[in-house]
Amino acid sequence: MVINMAKRIKSKKPQGMGSKMFDLMNYLLLAVVGFIMFYPMYYVFIVSISSSQFINQGMVNFIPRGINFDAYKAVFANARIWTGYRNTLLYTGLGTLICLVCTSLCAYPLSRKDFYGRSVFTVLIMITMFVNGGLIPTYLVINNLKLINTMWAIVLPPAISTYNMVVMRTSFQAIPDSLVESAYLDGANDITSFTKIVLPLSKPILATMTLFYAVHHWNSYFPAMIYLNDQEKYPVQVLMRDIVVQGDMAGEIAGTVNVIATNYKYAVIIISIVPILLVYPLLQKYFTKGVMVGAVKG
Repeated sequence: MVINMAKRIKSKKPQGMGSKMFDLMNYLLLAVVGFIMFYPMYYVFIVSISSSQFINQGMVNFIPRGINFDAYKAVFANARIWTGYRNTLLYTGLGTLICLVCTSLCAYPLSRKDFYGRSVFTVLIMITMFVNGGLIPTYLVINNLKLINTMWAIVLPPAISTYNMVVMRTSFQAIPDSLVESAYLDGANDITSFTKIVLPLSKPILATMTLFYAVHHWNSYFPAMIYLNDQEKYPVQVLMRDIVVQGDMAGEIAGTVNVIATNYKYAVIIISIVPILLVYPLLQKYFTKGVMVGAVKG
């Protein structure tokens, strides 16, 4: 084994100057892009834990100054934030589950070659990617269904993403037909084949779709602004918008030492994005594989 490794090392051609320069430029480019993408979030964080004195003087750029967590204490003392978190977790969890169920149930029949008329249905579904009713007709539909000011107005309209459904359908098509046919020979029906064979073999694409839908629901705030009238049902993103954009802090920082509007706003931003950032590492090992499997075939 050691001899074989030595032979491989010897047989490996040394890189020329051009290849080394190319690698160096790639590393530099990736470092610059990484810095551009990472620094805004880093800046928001260091400002949120810096003293108001240094923030007002513009002295917080790369390292926090006068480190304190008073802004986070003020945010967590705000009862509206906790209510918004509870609502966001409910909308994200329930909405993601509904999306996965509806998307997979739509994608599986369209992936079957023996499904009569699947090309017609696929075309009709694809049309929705380019044509939709618009905001006012959608609102009228939600209103006529008596869903205004309910959580169903948030979780039901985005139940299926056409793009995600097409990706999932392509992933299902990659499963060998012989597996499903053998299940039919053993007496399984369509539901059994779907739940016992197709879904267990599709964990990468299911994890990828879970990430896509969870991020969508977690970041969504516009439907809540349109369909919800009760502030007790607002997700945390709507509260974050009121605080960051409109400056509505309702006196939460009044009398709080070392806390000004700027680091209070930034603390709210950090608290709002950290939970969904923690989801990605859990699904990262499935992410690339799921997207690639769904993109192999047309």
